[in-house]
Parts: sequence; C-alpha cells; structure tokens
Amino acid sequence: MTSRQQGRRAVITGLGVVAPNGVGADAFWKATRQGVSVLDRISREGCTELPLKVAGEVRDFEPQSLIDSRYLVQTDRFTHYAMAAADLAVEDAGFRPDPERPFAVGVVTAAGSGGGEFGQRELQQLWGQGPRFVGPYQSIAWFYAASTGQISIRGGYKGPCGVVASDEAGGLDALAHAARSVERGTDAVVVGAAEAPLAPYSMVCQLGYPELSLADRPDAAYLPFTARACGFSPAEGGAMLLLEEESAARRRGATVRAHLAGHGATFTGASRWEESREGLAAAIRIALDEARIAPEEVDVVFADALGVPAADRAEALALADALGPAAERVPVTAPKSGTGRAYCGAPMLDVTAAVLAMEDGVLPPTPNVTEVCHDLALVTDRARPAELRTALVLSRGLMGSNSALVLRRGEPT
Repeated sequence: MTSRQQGRRAVITGLGVVAPNGVGADAFWKATRQGVSVLDRISREGCTELPLKVAGEVRDFEPQSLIDSRYLVQTDRFTHYAMAAADLAVEDAGFRPDPERPFAVGVVTAAGSGGGEFGQRELQQLWGQGPRFVGPYQSIAWFYAASTGQISIRGGYKGPCGVVASDEAGGLDALAHAARSVERGTDAVVVGAAEAPLAPYSMVCQLGYPELSLADRPDAAYLPFTARACGFSPAEGGAMLLLEEESAARRRGATVRAHLAGHGATFTGASRWEESREGLAAAIRIALDEARIAPEEVDVVFADALGVPAADRAEALALADALGPAAERVPVTAPKSGTGRAYCGAPMLDVTAAVLAMEDGVLPPTPNVTEVCHDLALVTDRARPAELRTALVLSRGLMGSNSALVLRRGEPT
C-alpha cells in the first residue's frame, strides 16, 4: 500500500515569488491579473550589445535586505532569488518547523542553468589575475543544486532534499517529486525554482536556441499563439512554495491553498515541436488520470506558450487530443507573455498564478496578445471572473521534456 493510499496528500500552504512583475505573491498577482507587461530592453552590464535585446528583468529586488551578507557572497543571483522566495513562502504559510524534528522538512528545487553570473566572474579572475584570485565558493555557487543546499542550510531543513534537472519542465517535475516525498512521510517540503539567465556568458549560451526571440521591440518580442509569433523572451526569477501533508497543515490551522492532484511527464526530444503534440497530450492524460479528473472538469489551462509557431500549434492540438470536446470551451491563458519565460521558474510562476486565480475566481489575461491564430479560447485583453476549481498547468523544455500538473482549489480549514 502506498502512502497516497494511506491518505497522505500534499497541499500548498505558502507562496513566495520573485518575478519581473513583482516581489511577493500580492505584487505578482496584482500585476498578473491586470495583464501588465514588464518586458523591456535588457539593461544588465555587459549584455546590452548582444543580439538578445528584450527580456523580463527582476528590478525591484534588494538581496541585502532579505538575505544575510555571508550567504550573498557565497551564492549566485539565481540562489538569491530562490532563498528570498523560500523565506516568503514559509512566512506566507505561517510555518514554524519543529526544532526537535529537523528531518521532517525537505527542500527540492529545479534548475536549468545554474549560477552563470558567479561562474563567469570567477573565470575572469582566473584568466585575468591567476588561480589565487578565484574565490573558494566557485566550486559550489554555479552548481545546479546550490539553491537547494543554501535553503536547507539557512532553514535547518534536514529532510529529503534534491534538485531536478529536467529542462524547463523541471519546475513542475520538482513539485511532483516534493509531493511524493510528502506522501511517503515527510511533513513539509520547500519546493520551486528560480533562474538568473541574464548575464553575458549565460546569454551567449542561450543564443544557440533557435526558439529565442531576437526582436527588439518589447511589445512584439513574445507573442504566443499569434501569426506574429517569433520565439520567446527569457526572464529572471521564479517562485518557491511550501508543501505540507494536509492533515498536519489543517491541525495547525494553516490555509490549504491548493491540492496537487495529478502530474504527468514525457520526453519527445530537443526542438521536435511537432512530436511534442503527442508527448504533451500523453502527459496531460497521465496527470488527469492520477487526479481522477475528467477533461470537462478542467476550468482553466495555463499554457506553455513557447511563442514558436510549430510549438504553439502542437500545444493547441495536444489540448484538443487530451481534452476532447472540452478543449473548445476551456479558457487558456499565458501570463508569461508579459514577463518572459524564466526557464524552470516559468511553470512555478504559472502554478502560483493558478492558485491565486482559483482563490480570486479570476482568469488572468495573456499580455500583448490580441489576435489568436490557433483554435484556443485564449484569454486576452483583460481579466474576467470565473468559477475555478481545477487548473491544468503545462510546461515544455527546449530539450524535449513535457510536463502537466493538475491543481485543485483548496478547501476551507
């Protein structure tokens, strides 16, 4: 008998956000529901002359006010975002770990690129001044698992910890991994993803992606599901959540914001967007089956929305394949068109938006998009009210991962 059969269920009790359109869940949601677009010309030092011109930068973030200086010097920007978001999630949940049970709380993050800015700086020191000028933290700050490690150390969380490296879809996969940890006996898991890809070396690496938008106008750079789609704009930031075992969360009086009802993952290969139709549809079916949800029960879809015509077409067809007739009426939204795609952090921001949308009964719009050229009920122009109990969140990675997550609205304690 599995832990799930024994009645353990993972629920979301805390949300922490560091995003281009706001730091903190409240600021993020206000901008998201208003359809605010914050895509802009890249201003990072050393980046302005590169072919990539438009991205979603996190601008209103002061790490010194949120993170102890001894951790700041050891870590890259992507870990600064993750640590701050983790603190916000734990605070939002009103969670106080039991000091007598340090192994009851774990940490799981997803990462697509690691600490490129930190690594570049130390390599410049190496080649410019010599090995004695390379700092001792170079060996860990760039590493994919750096955020998991630092959150664990700062919080004293000694339970099951890990990092998921499964492309952009890793954000959803990390949530599934954390949920299974809770189902098997862990009390709580701090889980999520944050990325910091806007540094010179990191941006040069991204220029190898044919899906990247090189448009120089912020309002035209990222237009998923339209005839003018020309790729995606990248972004910084992400979100961390607190997952808890439901009965324990309710005993302490926590607000159950959403249930992680089902998850599915498949793989179809790098840039094979036509094939992603079948892979994404399979992931959706797996997630719905695990959640014991019928297609017609899905109230909103938070789309992957890559902004590449072949990929957008494949996603629209995958929804039709997996949802059947329900696909014609279910609202679809892609708030990330106003912030950019934060790689592994992008689906985590979508999950956060989905939770808040279900709580508020509001469908957030898809910024900058007005004319849709695919058979989708895409929410454009402005937010609109809706009764939302079930959300489907989709994510695909540039290297071929597909992931789908079903969320159910939380019930009052």
